[in-house]
Amino acid sequence: MSYPGIVYRDGPTGRRAALAGGPDVWEVILAVRHAAGGDDAKIAGAAEQTGLAERLVRLAVNFASAFPDEVEERIAMNDEAAEQARLQAERRARLLAS
Repeated sequence: MSYPGIVYRDGPTGRRAALAGGPDVWEVILAVRHAAGGDDAKIAGAAEQTGLAERLVRLAVNFASAFPDEVEERIAMNDEAAEQARLQAERRARLLAS
């Protein structure tokens, strides 16, 4: 199945799926996960949060459901980077508190 509107971008962390002219698919999926409510409410909430049309959020969800490993890997990479930044900030704070 093809996903018109999904493009691949290269970057420092490798090739990743994104909405054409928009954010990476994994970023949209995080917004969906953080939105409250059932299916339609999550789509609407993510659309509002990201400034995307609901049809584009649905496209990202459809793509992620077809390629879950690819999207989950990106989310895990983001979580790891956030954890590393948190740890570094804690270490910096301890050094400055001495």
